Amino acid sequence: MKTLSIGQLALTAQVKVETIRYYERRGLIPSPPRRASGYRQFSQTDVQRLRFIKYAQSIGFTLNEIAEMLALRVESGATCGDVTERIDTKLRDIEEKLKTLLRMKKTLTELKTSCKTPADPSKDCPILESLDIEETHKNGK
Repeated sequence: MKTLSIGQLALTAQVKVETIRYYERRGLIPSPPRRASGYRQFSQTDVQRLRFIKYAQSIGFTLNEIAEMLALRVESGATCGDVTERIDTKLRDIEEKLKTLLRMKKTLTELKTSCKTPADPSKDCPILESLDIEETHKNGK
């Protein structure tokens, strides 16, 4: 089996060398064997693992969550249901974030419509006044 240097692994998996070192320190990828020269020897399995990590990140999983899922792969008693539980948790997180984003959008839209005359000086801007009032209200002043 052909081994890869850290640079070759980085190119193949499309990540930075520093990312590989970081993932190794975090235990997301196992410490590879080293040549007599001390250089790491990575395998195609490491490429696949890095691609798994990148994809999982792209769909919203944190590195801690990814570490849990990687552990499920090797845990003897783990089931597909264990993985599904993590997906369900992530879906709930996303739903909460969507609700928050929609509230933010509604508030910003309302603030934007409060500005009837965009040519007015900024010191008279109702948007800034509203933000000021809200900040004062939050701080209990």
